[in-house]
Order: sequence, then structure tokens, then C-alpha cells
Amino acid sequence: MIRKTVAVVGSALALSFASVAPAQQKIEMKLAHFIPAQHPVSKWMERWGEELAKNSGGRIELKYFPGAQMGPPPVYYDMARNGQAEVAFFLSGGTPGRFAITELINLPYLVGSSEIGTKVLNEPELRTKYLDPEHKGVRLLMLMTHQPGQIITTKKAIRTVEDMKGMRIRFSSPTIRDFVAGLGATPVGIQPSEIAEALQKGTVDGAFIDYGGAGIAYKLGGIIKYSTEMYSYVASFGIAMNPDFYNKLPADLKKLVDDSIRGKEKEMGEAWDGIDGPGKKNLTDGGAEAFRLSAAEDAKFRKIGADVAEAKLKELEGKGLPARAAYTLMKSLSEKHAKTSKNFWN
Repeated sequence: MIRKTVAVVGSALALSFASVAPAQQKIEMKLAHFIPAQHPVSKWMERWGEELAKNSGGRIELKYFPGAQMGPPPVYYDMARNGQAEVAFFLSGGTPGRFAITELINLPYLVGSSEIGTKVLNEPELRTKYLDPEHKGVRLLMLMTHQPGQIITTKKAIRTVEDMKGMRIRFSSPTIRDFVAGLGATPVGIQPSEIAEALQKGTVDGAFIDYGGAGIAYKLGGIIKYSTEMYSYVASFGIAMNPDFYNKLPADLKKLVDDSIRGKEKEMGEAWDGIDGPGKKNLTDGGAEAFRLSAAEDAKFRKIGADVAEAKLKELEGKGLPARAAYTLMKSLSEKHAKTSKNFWN
């Protein structure tokens, strides 16, 4: 009788340990992106991964790969899709045309800050109707924008539309390529990490880039001589998780992941917007002159931006995409969030 009882208890304990053991196994999560490690948004993602590891009781084991250690910017979305990385931060325009509706947020003068842009892109109606369907093969955790960007140049100040004629200007996305061309300059495609060398060699005369990217991420202080503060466009990014990785997580860790990113739009937007001032300072400390357009010239730039936006909408509508409906919704959401958010246009 005693032997039988011991056997039953032993079997129960064995089953108990067997059911607990898998839940306690380490789950490796590679978090990869191309932003330099010192960038505040890179730091944000590192903290997010560390908090997931901590709040999981150590079950999630973070492996962090910043600064393009795993490849150049265009490959990161597919890293998350195919499982090369469990989580990846990607640039929408890194693979032009793949996220055509999402990239509408990049059209000139649509949003006035990262906080506004990030809130817009994560609105449930916009995500459900238009954006999530574009991001196939991943679990899309969050979309965001950087703070609006400027034209920076090395030799010639851009104070009028006419000053753009004959300039070779690096663009950040296909929509900004069209804006550069509309302004009368020649658009040149260059990866962010190659901007400094291209400016120094004279391959390009300037670039559309935000202050955080120019002054902090890619260290252009001392290279740039002029900055025309237009705050005219944003680039869009996303954080994607491999769906197989997510689906294999225990229910409590799935909830942990979902909760960790929910309601973070303002926080993420503030991280981007907060580097505008320090980035500008690094450029001006290096000798750059920063200035705003006159009201008359600003109106000219905005009119060209509106023409570029209309042409892009017609182009995408011609391909059967719901571009105008999505853009109209984005614009409405931008106006709504501008009332309660940081806005560089004010």
C-alpha cells in the first residue's frame, strides 16, 4: 500500500515538473535594427527588450543587435518575417513600393511631429483598414515616424525654391524623391550610413534628413554648412515580430508582449521629437547656419508638396489602391492629434 502511494505521488510530481519545465525554459529573442546604438530610439528599443526579459521572469533572453550588425536597412522587415530575427525595426521606404499606403504618411507637410505621426499610424481604424494588410508575414507591433526633416547642404544655402535648381539632394523615401524632383533638384538615393561620405566627396550637395539623424545618428556636424528648417516630411518605421515566435509563446508571455507595446505612441513620439534640439545643436556647434524660409517661400514649398501628394495619390489609385481614402483619413487624424501633441509647425 505504501509502495503504491509513493508511486502515485512520484508520478504526480513527475507530471507536475514536466508541465512546469517548458514554461521555465529560456526563449531567445533576437532584437535587430540598423540605427546606431547611441541613438535615443535605439536606447528605447533596448530598454523595451530588457523589460520584456525582466518581466518574463527571465524566460525571455534578449540578444540585441543594433547598428546594422545583421545587415543593411532594406533587409530588416524580412528578418522578422523569416525568423532570422525574432523582432526587427524596419524602414518602410527601405523597400520602395512594398508599403505604398503606409508610406503616404511621408508625403510633404502631412504631420508636424513624430508624436503626431506615430499616433496617426497606430490609430485602430487606419491600421485595420489600410496598414496591417500591407504588412504580411509578421506580427506588426508598432508603426512610427521620426520628427519632420529639413534640407541640409554643404556649400549653398537653400532660401528659395529657385535655389534648388541644379542641386543633387539625397532623398529618404520614394515620396521625398518626388518632392526633391518637384522642387527642381536631382534626387539621389543613398543609404543613411553613406550620407557623410557622399557629402564630403561632393557626390551630393545636400540631403533631406531630420536633425536627430543628421546631428546624432550619422554625425554630420562639421560637414554641414546650412540647414533650411522646413519640418516638411517624416519617414515611417515599424517594429515587427516573427509570427511563429509569437504563436509559440505561452499565453502569459503573449499578453506580456502585447501589453508592453500598447499605448506607447506618445512615448515613442517624444523620444524622436526630443532629439531635434540636440541634433540641431551638434550641427550648429560644427559651424552650420540654421534658418527658416520666409512666409512667401514656405507657401511655394508647400504648394509643390501638395502637387507631389496629389500626383502620388493619382498614381496609386491608378494601380487600384485605396490611396485617397487612406490619405484623407491620415490627414483628418493628423489634424486631430495636432491639437494635443508637439507640433514643430507652431
